[in-house]
Amino acid sequence: MDQHRSSFDTLADHLQRRIRGEEVFLAQYRGEESDFARLTEGKVRQAGSVQDHSFYVELIDGKRHAGSALTLSGNSEEDRRLLDEELDRLRERLPHLPEDPHLLYSTEVRSTERVDRRDLPAGEDALAIVLDTAESYDLVGIYAAGAVHRGFANSFGQRNWFSSDSFNFEWTLYHHADKGIKDSYAGFDWDPDALRREMEKGAKRLDLLARPPRDVKPGAYRAFLEPAAVAELMMLTCWGGFGLEGIRTKTSPLLHFWDGEAPLDSRVNLYESTSQGTAPGFDGQGFIRPSRVALIDGGLPGEPLVSPRSALEYGATTNGANEGEFPESLEIGAGERSAKTILAELDRGLYLQRLWYLNWSDRAAARVTGMTRFASFWVEDGELVAPLPAMRFDETLYNIFGANMLELTRERERLFDTDTYEGRTTQSWLLPGILVDGLHLTL
Repeated sequence: MDQHRSSFDTLADHLQRRIRGEEVFLAQYRGEESDFARLTEGKVRQAGSVQDHSFYVELIDGKRHAGSALTLSGNSEEDRRLLDEELDRLRERLPHLPEDPHLLYSTEVRSTERVDRRDLPAGEDALAIVLDTAESYDLVGIYAAGAVHRGFANSFGQRNWFSSDSFNFEWTLYHHADKGIKDSYAGFDWDPDALRREMEKGAKRLDLLARPPRDVKPGAYRAFLEPAAVAELMMLTCWGGFGLEGIRTKTSPLLHFWDGEAPLDSRVNLYESTSQGTAPGFDGQGFIRPSRVALIDGGLPGEPLVSPRSALEYGATTNGANEGEFPESLEIGAGERSAKTILAELDRGLYLQRLWYLNWSDRAAARVTGMTRFASFWVEDGELVAPLPAMRFDETLYNIFGANMLELTRERERLFDTDTYEGRTTQSWLLPGILVDGLHLTL
């Protein structure tokens, strides 16, 4: 048993012995063992390893509850002492708090365990491959890899454990000034040849950035969005787009879709696919998440994400969604068109690898505005011929995934959230590229 699992079990058992009378506890464990490296000018400038352990405990008495987070030391005796002190503080606080009418937690004991161990290379070995591949390029990037751990326990005896190994390397090959090719390689099984192929693909496009940019006037253009560009659209949409609370309060940007007024293309299938992603299959209240939830089914409304609080407030059944009701393991079903032929299908128009600075220009109409930037090209006769200047686009999701959608690629790319502010996250996407018949550029 590894240190993280041992620490989790020790503290959960200790809490079980400290509970009094009708008290209930819910506890969550977060941990990681990660290698990090930052690179600039094709050289490692900062490297290190992180061991992180934290424990969140929520004490409940009737409809009153209070919670607190602890940073663990790894010393079991010291951590139990800190937990005892925090538990006493929560007990003192509870009588002064109002009752929570939407408090809901699972009382059905469903213990689970998922441990996904992979043979990841040592950090120095992975970086040696990166440096060898990028030797002749001006590269800036960040590498993160290792194990992420999550645990849940409650006073009813439920224990859930999740542990997964993964890696993510995100980089930019710079040409000059603000001209560069941004890319990433992420997954569970490290393949040096796959990394080299991705980096070489970007390197071949560097020479294109030296050409004069194509002057493109405002208007609607045929466009191909790589999976990373699709991910930017999804990240914006996920905040409020697929949750029951947003639907019932009429704040979802996809409200017309959920009301049945604006169906999408029948080839669009979108899932919260927990069993295939990097997120645990349980929530912080002890509910088990389904392996897959069909949010969009054949272009039509499926099942929204329902947190325990929304379930109680709106009379629904929770499917273990987090408090914000945003997907953590988002998947869009594959299409039938090969990515190798997509330039020929595009013929003439825009090739967009990434989108930037997205926001709603009309949230109620699902209209998104943002910028093109790195690795945006003009296509003629199915060939990349010139870079595009940074331009603003403004388009509705109903056009991109509905009326104007031409193709989804058969190949899909797995992308990880690169946020490490409070530790590596467990959010990921599995997405195809999208060919659309009209994307509006404004300036």
